[in-house]
Amino acid sequence: MNGGDTAGRLVRPFTLTGGRTKPDRADFTLITSVTAADPQPDDGPRPQPEHLRILRLCARPVVVAELATRLDLPVSVVTIMLSDLLEAGRITVRPPRPVSAIPDLELLQKVRDGLERL
Repeated sequence: MNGGDTAGRLVRPFTLTGGRTKPDRADFTLITSVTAADPQPDDGPRPQPEHLRILRLCARPVVVAELATRLDLPVSVVTIMLSDLLEAGRITVRPPRPVSAIPDLELLQKVRDGLERL
């Protein structure tokens, strides 16, 4: 249980997702960066308390895995709730940067030279 959450968790995870087991979108990986949108739209349905917690935690960019840890919830539940917030325009998502397929030969040479000195 999270130290900053003094009330404890009174709601089971499946109730947070409305019984859904998969997100409506496939935008999220463990290292996807999530940020609360600015400004927050006033129209639409009022967010649930758990969604508001996510928005507070996403005031600065945070990755999905860290968010799940801070919320003390399974990643699958968090991604479903994030999907809801993304659909409502309440968050922005930035996928992880792709890793270059071409190795940096200069870096590899420096690593090899350093290993040889050991």
